[in-house]
Amino acid sequence: MGDRNTGAAAGGGAIYGLGIFGAWVYFWQQADGFWEFVWAVVQGIVWPAFMVYEAFAALGG
Repeated sequence: MGDRNTGAAAGGGAIYGLGIFGAWVYFWQQADGFWEFVWAVVQGIVWPAFMVYEAFAALGG
């Protein structure tokens, strides 16, 4: 028998992926030069992780 939580993990990954794409769209629109576009790609990858960290910090007190 398989793990029963794989559906929940896949749903969380999908939400995280949507967060990355949303951040890319936002930061890409704000970028003006070549290095700002490169930085927008990096921010898009890292930004959702900071949001999750801040959410857990707010819930933890």
